[in-house]
Amino acid sequence: MDALAQVGLRLRAARTARGWTLDRLARAAGVSASTISRLESGRRQASLELLLPLTRSLGIGVDDLIAVEPGDPRVRRDGWRQEEMHVQPLSPESAPVQAMKLTYAPRPPLPAEELHSHPGHDWCYVISGRLRLQLGEREILLHPGEAAEFDTVTPHAFSAPGPESAEVIGIFNESGEHVRTRVTSEP
Repeated sequence: MDALAQVGLRLRAARTARGWTLDRLARAAGVSASTISRLESGRRQASLELLLPLTRSLGIGVDDLIAVEPGDPRVRRDGWRQEEMHVQPLSPESAPVQAMKLTYAPRPPLPAEELHSHPGHDWCYVISGRLRLQLGEREILLHPGEAAEFDTVTPHAFSAPGPESAEVIGIFNESGEHVRTRVTSEP
């Protein structure tokens, strides 16, 4: 779609979001109401000379009116193995919050001295299998459809108690993502 194709619709949305009539915007911008109406309906071509007073009056930028073609929304990142877990990223590497599908192989719980802690928060949702969450001195067993969220300053670890692996969606901030991805990716 042409970048200027939706200028009129976006202008109308900005005007009506402020509760302004065509006449009010026309007075504020020094442009006729009929010109604004034609621009909003697509019967008039947008020009910088026309858009500048309108956007200034509305308190927005010209770029707020220009539709930018979105990029490919699919996430295409390679997964990797880390200890007894497979990690498959579900969000772009540049995202401020990371989402990953984590598959934990069955293993026994970790000794308390091997639990890790770091600044941040983790959130997880069990897709299949069972997930053991060691949280401080507590051991919590999560089943499919259950979720947990916690402050990662508390020493913690995840594992599958077995007999099958546990598939989990994990969402965490940069601190939590750093702890999980410190191992070099495999090809």
